[in-house]
Amino acid sequence: MSELASVDDTLHWGRQLADTLKPGDVVALVGTLGAGKTHATKGIVAGLGSEANVSSPTFTLVHEYTDGRLPAFHFDFYRLDSAEEVLGVGWDDILAADGVVIVEWADRFPELLPEGTRWFYFTIREDGVREVAEKEEMMN
Repeated sequence: MSELASVDDTLHWGRQLADTLKPGDVVALVGTLGAGKTHATKGIVAGLGSEANVSSPTFTLVHEYTDGRLPAFHFDFYRLDSAEEVLGVGWDDILAADGVVIVEWADRFPELLPEGTRWFYFTIREDGVREVAEKEEMMN
C-alpha cells in the first residue's frame, strides 16, 4: 500500500507505475470522488512521456494521448449507464491497439476488463491522506 499525502505524491506514484507498463496493459482505478484517480492518471500519462494536459474524460468518455513512448487511452466509466455504451465507443479496438488503457471508475463494468488488468483501489483517510493498494482482481 502507498500513502499519497499530496497531489505531488499522487503524480509521482503514477509516474512510477508508468515505468512498469507495457503495450496492452490495462490499469483499473477505483475510488470515490476526489480519491486521486485523475491525478494518478496525469502521473501515468506523464510517466509514459506525454506532454498532454490530462483531464478527466467524464463527458467525452475517452481521451487519447499518443505523444509518449506508448499511446494512452483514458476512460472514465462514471457517467455511463451500461457496458454497451463502453463497447459503442470502440472499447474492443482500443484494447487491441497495443497502448496502455487507464480506466477510472473501472468497478462499474468489471466484466469488460480483460484478464491481467492491474486493479488499484484509492481511499481517503480521515486525515486526508490518500492510500492506494493494488489487488489481484476486482473486489466485490
